[in-house]
Amino acid sequence: MAGAWIGLGSNLGDSRQTLLAAWQRLGSHTAIGLVQLSSLYQSQPVDMESSNWFVNAVGELTTTLTPEQLLEQLLAIEQEFGRRRDPALPGYQDRTLDLDLLLYDDLVLKTPRLELPHPRLHKRLFVLAPLAELAPDRVHPVLRQRMATLHGNLQAATRDNQSQAIRKLPKGTK
Repeated sequence: MAGAWIGLGSNLGDSRQTLLAAWQRLGSHTAIGLVQLSSLYQSQPVDMESSNWFVNAVGELTTTLTPEQLLEQLLAIEQEFGRRRDPALPGYQDRTLDLDLLLYDDLVLKTPRLELPHPRLHKRLFVLAPLAELAPDRVHPVLRQRMATLHGNLQAATRDNQSQAIRKLPKGTK
């Protein structure tokens, strides 16, 4: 049984409800066990132009699926929730649901389809804030730093630059 960490995000529709429903949908798979879900965070879009802010979370799960099989499940669930990828459009786009495989045990992997740990994990407050909330002492398998340290460093680096504005949402809000 492997441990995996999943990033969840949405900036279209009822994003809070979408994330919670997607988390439950993940747990309905017989080879996936839900461990814990972080608080929900609202974050400014990063590396894209949009007036729609994101709702983000990180979830910890256990699985008997390989990383590639788990990625396939994540992509299938995105489609179930209306995610459409338009290869004709450049860059990131607004989305109903985004599920990213962030970590799979301490596996370091780089294939044309999947890179672990997620290559931008340490550069995104909307990932590090919820991940550090759940697992502050978990060590990044490549950078060899605790998630709390990575989060604190990135928070300090972006403090004067609001390009990664983020806030924890109170329970029950959108």
